[in-house]
Amino acid sequence: MKGIVFVMSGPSGAGKTSILREVLRSNNNLDFSVSYATRERRPEEVQGKDYFFVTPEEFKRLQKEDEFLEWAKVHGNYYGTSRHQVSKSVDLGRDILLDVDIQGAMSLMSKLRDAVYIFVAPPSYEELISRLQSRGTEDTQSLRTRLEDAKWELEQVKNFQYLVINDNLKHSVSQFEAIITAERLRVDRMVREKGERFLFEEKTYDN
Repeated sequence: MKGIVFVMSGPSGAGKTSILREVLRSNNNLDFSVSYATRERRPEEVQGKDYFFVTPEEFKRLQKEDEFLEWAKVHGNYYGTSRHQVSKSVDLGRDILLDVDIQGAMSLMSKLRDAVYIFVAPPSYEELISRLQSRGTEDTQSLRTRLEDAKWELEQVKNFQYLVINDNLKHSVSQFEAIITAERLRVDRMVREKGERFLFEEKTYDN
């Protein structure tokens, strides 16, 4: 069977990174699609693990080479999803998790119709403000931009299949993992990949 594409999205400060780190740690058959980004690398981030940090010129070159499955300009920086990474995992039968912005997720909805789209939201807008302020990674203008963008981003939840409200990390991780399990057990995926006869083949089970 081919792998499943899980697309995680939500406003900056919703806690997506914390959730995905825990989910990836506990799921062996789940790859992570490392996006390309033109923004500055934060002190705790690792090149090639969190993002492929590139210059705007390098990003444009990759665009011309059709390397991106989707790309978007967010908060003044460019982000893109590697077409090669996603195709490789899916073809190998491995599920893959994409962490993309709202624009990117909505762009993928028209291209990857069989993907699973999960929206991660804060428990409230006030909590989002608090998280972004306490993070201390943005200057005043950048913080204002992210908060303004978040108003539109939160309205897009209606376009997604699942919603995880991240008010408690452990609970949110459990919900996210439940979504992954449910999607892996969907009958229509099995039928589409192996046909109806596959579901009713005689099998031998150990006692």
